[in-house]
Amino acid sequence: MSNILVGVSGGIAIYKTVQLVSDLLKMGHDVEVIMTKNATEFITPLTFSSLTKHDTYVDTFDKHVHYSVEHISLAKKADLFIIVPATANVIAKVANGLADDMLTTTFLACDCEKIICPAMNTKMYENRITQANLSKCKEYGMHIVEPANGLLACGDIGKGKLADLETIKEAIRMYSHKDRPLDHMRVLVSAGGTKEAIDPVRYITNHSSGKMGYSIAKAARDMGADVTIVSASELDDPYGVSVIHVSSAKEMYDMIIKESQRADIIVMAAAVADYRPKKVALEKIKKNSDMSLELERTDDILKKLGEDKHYKLCGFAMESEDLVENAYKKFIEKNLDLIVANDIKEKGAGFKSDTNIVTLIDKNGIKKLELMSKDELGYRILERLVKE
Repeated sequence: MSNILVGVSGGIAIYKTVQLVSDLLKMGHDVEVIMTKNATEFITPLTFSSLTKHDTYVDTFDKHVHYSVEHISLAKKADLFIIVPATANVIAKVANGLADDMLTTTFLACDCEKIICPAMNTKMYENRITQANLSKCKEYGMHIVEPANGLLACGDIGKGKLADLETIKEAIRMYSHKDRPLDHMRVLVSAGGTKEAIDPVRYITNHSSGKMGYSIAKAARDMGADVTIVSASELDDPYGVSVIHVSSAKEMYDMIIKESQRADIIVMAAAVADYRPKKVALEKIKKNSDMSLELERTDDILKKLGEDKHYKLCGFAMESEDLVENAYKKFIEKNLDLIVANDIKEKGAGFKSDTNIVTLIDKNGIKKLELMSKDELGYRILERLVKE
């Protein structure tokens, strides 16, 4: 795991930083904290020291902290420096190279990845000066986790609320990942279950949540790729990933074929409907009597992708019987580089769960993996696909 420096400036959102530090420690990171003097008006340094088991730094010349030019020592050690919350004042300082306290001095001395998480009043955030300073930070290679819209501590409603902690942790996960075998590669992932309209109210769909596709997309992002998801899922858009929302199998087909032209790797994790109603009613169908639907086949996206490919192609097979036989047949017929097969009857596998049990099949053989989180499985799938 990584050595993470957390810079804390004076804002009401600081209480969320305590939870963030706790979460990072549970994830296995080594965390040290630097606070501005204004931040100590909200929370004492002891709070962070109790969590991290390290000194919490405030004063560059603190005589109670062992001397080794601490801001240089911390800067050399850090794999990532994140300021959360970042006030307008601190953003102005780091954008213009001002180093007048422990936090800004150390920040200037660091050459690691840097993340800034703004949190302030809406008017302050939208002020042209603040926006110019954020633009400078981006130009200098710093990463900005945009604030959210919502009710602020001052009573205003607007943009300026500290981003959700899950989003911040996604950014940390992305920029602290050291192994980046997919640098400069473009990865296209499909996710979720498509919806095929019956009438303006009803549709045919399946139980897919999109979790597996999103986990693969986030793993590809962490491994350095430029990632696009074509999504029929209702999950929140992941940080650092482009998301194109679609609904039907036809929309999925059109967008995947379009985006495939610039892809190096395609992972078709979506549960695309095999059939759709042949006719869609223009008005809501009344339940006056029994109803039957005439169905027609949807376009086979995976088959189309396998016909003339210039990319690595991965498909999925969810089966209830003869798992390996059925998956291998699909692997051959669709001209895949890898197929991920899972049995919907296995406990811990399948739709909506956070875990999965799969068997990977490629030209080099068959390998069944143990039960693991979908996030971990995302890495394993991509590693196998790259090595294939």
